[in-house]
Amino acid sequence: METKLIRIAELAKERPDMKFTSVVYLLNEENLKQCHHELPAGKATGILRITKEEYGKNLDENIAKLVERMKKKSYKPIPVRRTYIAKAGSDKKRPLGIPEYEDKIVQRGIAKILNAMYEPIFLDSSFGFRPKRNCHDALKILNVYIEKRYTNFIVDVDIKGFFDNVNHEWLMKFLKHRLADPAFLGIISRFLKGGYMEEGNLYKTDSGTPQGGIISPILANIYLHYVLDLWFEKTIRKSCTGHAYMVRYADDFVCCFQSESEANNFYRDLILRLKKFNLEIAEDKTKIIPFGKYAEKNSKRKGTGKPETFEFLGFTHFCSQSKYGNFRVKRKTSGKKIRAKMKECKEWLKANRTMNIHNVIKRLQRSLNGYYNYYCITDNSRSVRNFVDKMKTLLFKWMNRRSQRKSFNFEKFTLFLIKFPLPTPKTKVNIYELREEISYIL
Repeated sequence: METKLIRIAELAKERPDMKFTSVVYLLNEENLKQCHHELPAGKATGILRITKEEYGKNLDENIAKLVERMKKKSYKPIPVRRTYIAKAGSDKKRPLGIPEYEDKIVQRGIAKILNAMYEPIFLDSSFGFRPKRNCHDALKILNVYIEKRYTNFIVDVDIKGFFDNVNHEWLMKFLKHRLADPAFLGIISRFLKGGYMEEGNLYKTDSGTPQGGIISPILANIYLHYVLDLWFEKTIRKSCTGHAYMVRYADDFVCCFQSESEANNFYRDLILRLKKFNLEIAEDKTKIIPFGKYAEKNSKRKGTGKPETFEFLGFTHFCSQSKYGNFRVKRKTSGKKIRAKMKECKEWLKANRTMNIHNVIKRLQRSLNGYYNYYCITDNSRSVRNFVDKMKTLLFKWMNRRSQRKSFNFEKFTLFLIKFPLPTPKTKVNIYELREEISYIL
């Protein structure tokens, strides 16, 4: 399959206007078995509660029946199981749709084919859910646009309920720009309209792509490629007399402008553009702010304090200075992300306070290492250290509630952490170091 996908990617790059007329044949037994082996075990299950291990016991027979149903066009995805997870910085819950395991196999196969077709034509402004690109790359490019280009204004945009409001009709039209395979398109359409189960009730889905589905990220990127990326590149930037840049990660994006009037024009036009495709901005979370080296100077001259901050990818960005007194963008962990993580840790420690304390420490060590890998970036050391201090306070509190008799006093707790230390935060990502794979963007 990999060889054929590479060939599809080559054709997609060489001929950007080419339509692929036959790709459904790639969803054959051999390739779907490969998708099965690639899927991780131990993940949440769909409404039938079938695990990878259970499906794999009769893998050959199960896959053969699956392919036969697809050939007869009788394959129909099972409605996803609706569940909810906490939304950072809010009391609201974020809905997730968990597909049935067999549907995950098909979705993985579809996602691999779509990625091969679309990755060569996606624009450099898009970073989310793409190979060899990640959140840190998006932050690094944004840093260059603000510090090294003529950025004076930031348009910080939040699309309201993007994944719930993707218009199916428009999405299928976008897919038909590259695809002329009715059987393949039919399978995607059935996934979009597969519905979801919640508390024993079946609900139809007339719009949106379920968060939690394997194909949702690539479908979201395709939708926003046509709705936002191409429009910004071909229309907005060409109409601007000053500099204009966009950095997008999935539905989260920030735009940089040299001119205030052009930033305001973009904001006005963006509302109309999104409305055309059944989307709207969250006005309470979207703003235009002066930001950059000149914004810093102007605020000092006017005596209005520092320029406003904005949040992007879990970090609060603010204007500051280097140790030599030059303008510099700095970042700290977003307050709502810290509060959400602290709440999660508190609930886990409370529920597991009677667990063997060595196992508790091992669990916290893994959690902190994951936290460090993302948040330990240039200039964020203080924020991370403060978070670790709060974690230690929580640990001390709940370990002392293991019984009516306190397990630790502060002195014993300090000695315990010396013997079983939590990992020390160190900078993992240098914002000023661009990887070779993305340096060509600049």
